[in-house]
Amino acid sequence: MNEENTDGTNGCSKVRTGTQNEAALLALMEKTGYNMVQENGQRKFGGPPPGWEGPPPPRGCEVFVGKIPRDMYEDELVPVFERAGKIYEFRLMMEFSGENRGYAFVMYTTKEEAQLAIRILNNYEIRPGKFIGVCVSLDNCRLFIGAIPKEKKKEEILDEMKKVTEGVVDVIVYPSAIDKTKNRGFAFVEYESHRAAAMARRKLIPGTFQLWGHTIQVDWADPEKEVDEETMQRVKVLYVRNLMISTTEETIKAEFNKFKPGAVERVKKLRDYAFVHFFNREDAVAAMSVMNGKFIDGASIEVTLAKPVNKENTWRQHLNGQISPSSENLIVFANKEESHPKTLGKLPTLPARLNGQHSPSPPEVERCTYPFYPGTKLTPISMYSLKSSHFNSAVMHLDYYCNKNNWAPPEYYLYSTTSQDGKVLLVYKIVIPAIANGSQSYFMPDKLCTTLEDAKELAAQFTLLHLGPF
Repeated sequence: MNEENTDGTNGCSKVRTGTQNEAALLALMEKTGYNMVQENGQRKFGGPPPGWEGPPPPRGCEVFVGKIPRDMYEDELVPVFERAGKIYEFRLMMEFSGENRGYAFVMYTTKEEAQLAIRILNNYEIRPGKFIGVCVSLDNCRLFIGAIPKEKKKEEILDEMKKVTEGVVDVIVYPSAIDKTKNRGFAFVEYESHRAAAMARRKLIPGTFQLWGHTIQVDWADPEKEVDEETMQRVKVLYVRNLMISTTEETIKAEFNKFKPGAVERVKKLRDYAFVHFFNREDAVAAMSVMNGKFIDGASIEVTLAKPVNKENTWRQHLNGQISPSSENLIVFANKEESHPKTLGKLPTLPARLNGQHSPSPPEVERCTYPFYPGTKLTPISMYSLKSSHFNSAVMHLDYYCNKNNWAPPEYYLYSTTSQDGKVLLVYKIVIPAIANGSQSYFMPDKLCTTLEDAKELAAQFTLLHLGPF
């Protein structure tokens, strides 16, 4: 290994466990011609590979690998990941003891290779009974800044962020759903690199930093879900944002039909954004270029191709913090059979019975328990200081969501009816006081439940899916 860090070579013999040994690593390096350097708790294989010229691969070429057996190392891992393509860099996270930390990052030379790795190696049985997880790794360069005065314009926010942090490239500000002259109380700040964003977050995160006399909230912006190019080539649905609350689906359909009468199949509007479904993809693409930036009812709209979302994973991703206010297309396009105005398709994650019937659900989120030792120091905290990934209940997540937006807690109102076979069926109506004066005064799912817990959870899920971003 490189002489930059002798721990990577001289320490090999004492940190290997099981089948891994110094000879195996040296043999891998000799066979591939890659260098290997250990630094800052990680071991880098390549980066760049032998004979590489030019800049590193662009964003989207790296995958995250989890659930790696702790006694497995590059000599076993690299050949597995080479099946998907040429590796630019393999970074294995290491413990001081010499074991790996159970995860790694693999950067390929192209996005296509990274996508192939996800397809063929996610849930791959790398050892008997040991399955690894592989997903896209995004080099996050964007911060979420909350509690911004709503009267501030984009230019003011951009200038202020450039004054207090370095490397600012752009600021994304969304107008309020109710008053287009105001922002929504938050912005996304794009930096030139992940390092610049990390340094800015470190400076702003303590919670005492103020802009215009307001203590701001700072966190990583959750990256938008990546959709492969092949899937996007089939999309014939447009995502339209920045609409007026009062604009109707009929108006939107009429406006998008102007360039070609009869091209629009249907429109689904949720607060100030909508999905416009076309019969043909060619018409959708043409309408996007024509309508982007046009005015409807006095509002300048933004039009993009909608990103399909896996229906079975949408809610689970939302709970895991993978979708943020920047990803307004988290609402799944409704299929033709799901065109009821209150229906967003099946909500798959309720483990209990809906209407007395068992419904399938994806596997539970992996949970861990840890031993509590006498003398362990405990620190009192507020649930609102946690991240959304800590919540697996829609009820708790909705409460957290309202608090993060500086809203009053949601209000639940319980209703019941009796089924034909005499069962008591329950449903909750939820009122969000902060937006109760808008066009959507309350949220109520169109399904009844047999238990109180299921009814409340379903209502919270339904509300979050309808709220979308704010």
